[in-house]
Amino acid sequence: MFTGLIQAIGVIGASEPRGVDLRLQINQIGPLRDDLTLGASISVNGVCLTATELTADGFWADVSKETLDCTATGGLAVGGRVNLEPALRVGDRLGGHWVSGHVDGIGEVKRFYEDGRSWRLVIETPAALTRYIAPKGSICVDGVSLTVNGVEGRVFDVNIVPHTLEHTIIGDYAPGRLVNLEADVVARYLESLLAGDAGANRAGVSLETLVRSGFVGRTDDGGS
Repeated sequence: MFTGLIQAIGVIGASEPRGVDLRLQINQIGPLRDDLTLGASISVNGVCLTATELTADGFWADVSKETLDCTATGGLAVGGRVNLEPALRVGDRLGGHWVSGHVDGIGEVKRFYEDGRSWRLVIETPAALTRYIAPKGSICVDGVSLTVNGVEGRVFDVNIVPHTLEHTIIGDYAPGRLVNLEADVVARYLESLLAGDAGANRAGVSLETLVRSGFVGRTDDGGS
């Protein structure tokens, strides 16, 4: 598990294809190297990877075909920067939100512009993810825990404060960039619980489902 609070920015040192898989070297990880151990989990742009080999200032990690198919990791170029966060330890402070490191889909940056002292980031999301994204809810973008400002169709926007801009790779973004998205895990579990015995019928949570489950009350006239 992770929190979505980035602790370092690394640099892609090498990208080596291994058949349908990929091997990545990530360097210049700073103080994170001191505590990193072989086999440890580390979030790389929101993707949970395992350190399979340690180097003087970084590590190597294997990226499976499944991860390449479901994330933007395959597009990382040598010399590119990545957000890094080590796995959460028992007793650590949870400053962001629960992040699993399992990417739900790939979004596309549509706009990125100054908004007062902050910046506004507008992202288009895959249609399947829209039902998990709600105003003032949490969303993980390339491993960064952010709060959703607004949602319109398949597009949502978030506010990027100066500290986040300085300590993550979000400052590198431009329209057209692909980013890893992970929806709030609470939304997924809620949908699963409310589905109950419906099994494979996971089209979404209806008002009727919420009423039956006691989350919403119904008045005599059928309203709520």
